[in-house]
Amino acid sequence: MVKGVKKAVVGLALEEAKIHFDPNITDSVQLIKIIEDAGFGTDLISSGDDVNKVHLRIEGIRSIEDVRIIQTSLEGLEGVNIVEMDAVGHRVTVTYDSDLAGPRSLIQCIHEAGRSPNLYDAFLYTPKRRETERQHEVHSYRNQFLWSCLFSIPVFLFSMVLPMIHPFGKWLGSRIYNELTVDCYSDGCFALLFYAGSYHALKRGSANMDVLVGLGTNSAYFYSLYIVIKAATSDSFEGQDFFETSAMLISFILLGKYLEVMAKGKTSDALSKLTDLAPDTAFLLNLDRDGNVMSEMEISTQLIQRNDIIKIIPGTKVPVDGVVVRGQSHVIGGTVNENGCILVKVTHVGSETALSRIVQLVEAAQLARAPVQKLADTISKLFVPTIVVVALLTWLSWLIPGKAHLYPRSWIPKGMDAFELALQFGISVLVVACPCALGLATPTAVMVATGKGASQGVLIKGGDALEKAHKVNTIIFDKTGTLTVGKPVVVNSKAFSNVPVQYLCEMANSEHPLAKAVVDHARKLRQQYGLSTDRGAEAAAAADDFEVHPGAGVSGRVNGKLVLVGNRRLMLMFQVPIGGEVEDYMLESERRAQTTILVAIDGTLAGAFTSINISSIMVTGDNLATATAIAEQVGITTVFAETSPLGKAEKIKELQAKGLVIAMVGDGVNDSPALVAADVGMAIGAGTDVAIEAADVVLMKSNLEDVATAIDLSRKTLARIRLNYVWALGYNVLGVPVAAGVLFPFTGIRLPPWLAGACMAASSISVVCSSLLLQSYRKPLQVNDPRGPVDFSNSV
Repeated sequence: MVKGVKKAVVGLALEEAKIHFDPNITDSVQLIKIIEDAGFGTDLISSGDDVNKVHLRIEGIRSIEDVRIIQTSLEGLEGVNIVEMDAVGHRVTVTYDSDLAGPRSLIQCIHEAGRSPNLYDAFLYTPKRRETERQHEVHSYRNQFLWSCLFSIPVFLFSMVLPMIHPFGKWLGSRIYNELTVDCYSDGCFALLFYAGSYHALKRGSANMDVLVGLGTNSAYFYSLYIVIKAATSDSFEGQDFFETSAMLISFILLGKYLEVMAKGKTSDALSKLTDLAPDTAFLLNLDRDGNVMSEMEISTQLIQRNDIIKIIPGTKVPVDGVVVRGQSHVIGGTVNENGCILVKVTHVGSETALSRIVQLVEAAQLARAPVQKLADTISKLFVPTIVVVALLTWLSWLIPGKAHLYPRSWIPKGMDAFELALQFGISVLVVACPCALGLATPTAVMVATGKGASQGVLIKGGDALEKAHKVNTIIFDKTGTLTVGKPVVVNSKAFSNVPVQYLCEMANSEHPLAKAVVDHARKLRQQYGLSTDRGAEAAAAADDFEVHPGAGVSGRVNGKLVLVGNRRLMLMFQVPIGGEVEDYMLESERRAQTTILVAIDGTLAGAFTSINISSIMVTGDNLATATAIAEQVGITTVFAETSPLGKAEKIKELQAKGLVIAMVGDGVNDSPALVAADVGMAIGAGTDVAIEAADVVLMKSNLEDVATAIDLSRKTLARIRLNYVWALGYNVLGVPVAAGVLFPFTGIRLPPWLAGACMAASSISVVCSSLLLQSYRKPLQVNDPRGPVDFSNSV
């Protein structure tokens, strides 16, 4: 364990690691050195302090004086905190305050620092990008494979084809020298990748596929080298070399790596599609003090800064998060403006936008390891040593009987002896075994599943959440904002006095969360009675001495009259009598799962507004009558009413003690304890940040159908992971005995080392392709009205 490192998560499929460390003890430079010393190439993708950091490449630098001018200019710019210049690479890294500066102002500062004849230009520069690295890896393996073919094909021709042609039939002496020459190039150029990997693996006391490949190819190569020496020093030569085994084995493994990397790249397609949602450019407006447009220019989205005003024309995507200048709406980057041209003031840029946070969630999910991965880790620790022992036993089990003539001489192929036959079986065992297929079984499936879920509005935070979700057998729903939309809507109003409805409309002007429904309803009534609906009319009825009574309602004086808006408790507080007619009306409303709000003017009950939410409930702080009414609408038979936030968590623990696996669905701050207590916490995307942070699954579309989607996707994913393990283990269980020659005495079938290497490469590719089948996943539920009630009893 490295001192200062708190937690490290390594993603095999992504080839990335996320490290949490104490900056007072170690730093990223030291961590990179430690990883590289272990034998792995390492690049820093990002660090925790990269939120307001930009990298620029500068053109026009000709001397140290130019470097000093640029650095001084940047350091003098308001909002710039740190300037780090790379004089050799002509690059600069700037840390800044996003409220005061941004990439565009930094580039403008560099432009203005230039003076003829020294003019400077600056461009955004990203040190490393996952997509670029992936493409580079694909091209690297492709080129290595093609170049290796230039050497392995001639060796194959010298070994397998030319001896069959009559003029070359006895050309053994010069043939093996040609093979030796070509194979030396092949091993020296392309096998070094595996030899270096095996060296570093053995150095840190472990073993991997590179060790098996290294042992197999070197066994074939050095035995063939012995045959060359024997042929050169002996008048009579008898024996067979395996130069083609070493060369062709490397080519097939490189082909497998190339196809595997391409397939793994497809597993992160959903993530790439998410990042592509934001447009590349945006229209920046320059406004005068009166808000009139002075100029307009198209800029890169990366150059947008906070508080910029951008124009979004119909049919185009919103580049960043912001608020509409004329109006009160918010816009989110990656969405599409369907109708009308809008002006937006930028509020969040870069990694702060909602789209970036979603991408970060998906990235973290794809990096997180599933508990089921522990099986592969346990097997992998013992896999390579076991295979080496099996290969050695295979060689001995064929060598000793062969030398003792315990099996027919006809079993030995022409041109071979018992030693060479045993060696071929041993090498085949080494190279046919594939620990990589086991290692890829879980992470590739998790990557595809989390990406597919994200594309359908379900953010699953890693393999742990996926694995737990598939075991869920009980779902607990919160009420407000979960089974209901969380926005009260007035469906009925009833007057219990002679106060005109028009006058009641003038009273409705509160911004209390629940009272907003009443306000909206009052505006509709104003329109119905031909009254003004503008803000001025509402301001005329502004309340004095306004007071909020928690858990009861609000009070205030409007036009000199005391107005009360609230529940029974508020009426009792102000000693307002509630008659039998009102009580009967309230009881009937509660029976229909409606919450009743009472209005009183100067001590006299004037009316009641009822609001209804549109879905159902399973756990709530509401009274039992209301909870039961909603539960009946959607077929929920178990209801826990009048439950506090801590009570929800306690109830979950009680159910877990009975052996139930619980999923909790909620959206508010008060749901956080329950979300954490549950086996799987699911947060509604429209809920609070606290709930989303505490949850294992985020339903971005706030659609309860996605609860079923999350659980069904997890079940499909775990089934796919199990299938991957069955294939990976089954391949090795069947492939190793065949390579060891178990079938040879009965059928004459043997697996040459080069073909064994091809099978090994195919096993990894098949596991990745199996995981890619999850991309065809379809939701289990499709209903016409996504906001209508859904019976989850049969769905999940």
